[in-house]
Amino acid sequence: MDAEAQAGFRGFVEGRSSALLKTAVLLSGGDRHAAEDLLQNALIKAAGRWQRIDEPEAYVRQILYRQQISRWRLKWRRREVSVPELPEPGSEPDASAAAELRLLMRGALARLTPRQRTVLVLRYFEDLPEADVARILGCSVGTVRSTTHRSLARLRALAPELRALDSGAATARPAQSRDFSPMEVR
Repeated sequence: MDAEAQAGFRGFVEGRSSALLKTAVLLSGGDRHAAEDLLQNALIKAAGRWQRIDEPEAYVRQILYRQQISRWRLKWRRREVSVPELPEPGSEPDASAAAELRLLMRGALARLTPRQRTVLVLRYFEDLPEADVARILGCSVGTVRSTTHRSLARLRALAPELRALDSGAATARPAQSRDFSPMEVR
């Protein structure tokens, strides 16, 4: 890679890595370390083809999605970490309502299957149409619709506290109006 291409790549990484990391965190279920690994691998792959890439951000996001799909297909299981004692609960909540909502949403998203989480991230965080999500995941539009429906239902079941957001909205279908959106995880 020549000096001009290196400068372009560095500028891209400095300018867009924060937004790309947010997407990677959502795709990895809130595991920041796994998200950093996911993004780092995607950027390494993009660096190798940097001079031939027309739309760098779209290219890197596509790599993120495909790497996450590849991780689903691995047969290994997530390791659990044992600790000798449970942490002490805080005496008084000091987080704001927005931070609590983000934590609640992140926890609920982490309990979804990787496929459900990825569909919701692509549909609501990335705001992609169903046809694009189907193309990225290599499935039909109907599969995306049914997975989205089941994922939102499971998300509501996992985090019943989010129903307050549903009832506060004046719409009957909050997922379509973006009132109940995984975008709040940012």
